[in-house]
Amino acid sequence: MRISINDISCEVEVRGSGQPILFIHGFPLDHTMWNSQLDCFSQSYQVIAPDLRGFGQSHVTTGTVSMNQYSHDLNEILDQLNITEPVILCGLSMGGYISWEFIRNYPDRVKAIILCDTRAAADSPEAVGNRMKMIETIQTEGTAPVTTVMLPKLFSTESLKNRQEIVNKIKETILNTLTVGIVAALRGMAERPDSTELLSSIQKPTLLIVGEEDQLTPVDEMQGMANQIPDAEITVIKGAGHMSPMECPDQVNEAIKTFLDTHNLE
Repeated sequence: MRISINDISCEVEVRGSGQPILFIHGFPLDHTMWNSQLDCFSQSYQVIAPDLRGFGQSHVTTGTVSMNQYSHDLNEILDQLNITEPVILCGLSMGGYISWEFIRNYPDRVKAIILCDTRAAADSPEAVGNRMKMIETIQTEGTAPVTTVMLPKLFSTESLKNRQEIVNKIKETILNTLTVGIVAALRGMAERPDSTELLSSIQKPTLLIVGEEDQLTPVDEMQGMANQIPDAEITVIKGAGHMSPMECPDQVNEAIKTFLDTHNLE
C-alpha cells in the first residue's frame, strides 16, 4: 500500500494480524529482502515491511537522509496504520542503525528487538572515507560499481557459489535504485552517532542474529554487542554471510520463532 508520511509517499507491505513486527531493510535494498520472513510470520503476526525513503517504490529525497529521519518515517508509518501497541523491531545492517534511533526516539513503541548483521559503533574515519569515495564513484558512474564492491562482501562463499538467484536479486535491486537515494543514505550512515552507550540500557527482550561468515559485521563484534545488552540472546547462522535472512531463511526464521515463543511475544 501507499502511505503519505512527512514529505514523501512510501510503499509498505502489510500482511496478517496480531502482534506487529516491523521489518527494516538494509542498504541499498528494499523490503523484498524480507520475503521469506514475511511469508513465515504473516501466518501468526501482523508484518509491516516498508521501502525506506529513497529505496524500492518509495519516493526519494536528495541531500542527506539521517538514521534519525528514517526512524521518524517509521513512527509516522505506524501512526498511519493506526498501530498503537508496541512493535517487535527487526532490522538488518542499516536497518539496525535505524533501530537504534527508533529505540532512542520512541522507546514506548518497542516491545522487543531483533538485530541482524549490524553494529552499534559509528563509522571509523576509514569507513567514512570509503563511503565518500563510493559517493564520488556513484555520481560519475552510477550504481553498477556498487554491486562490484558490495556483492562479494554481502554473501558467504557458499552463497556466492551456489545461491546465484539471491545474489542476482540483490544485484538487480541495487541497479534499479536511484543514485540520489543511495547517496543520501551513504551520507546519513557516515554521520550516524555511536550507539554503543545505548546497549547497557536496553530493557527489552533482544535477539541478535549474525551470519557465520559475515565480513561486514563479524560474529565477534555482534557477540560483543550481545554481551553489553542485558539478557540478550545471539544466534550464529552457519553458511551465511551478511544477508543471513535471505541466505539461510529457514535457520533465521527458526531462530526468530524460538525467540518469540520463549518470550511469549504473540
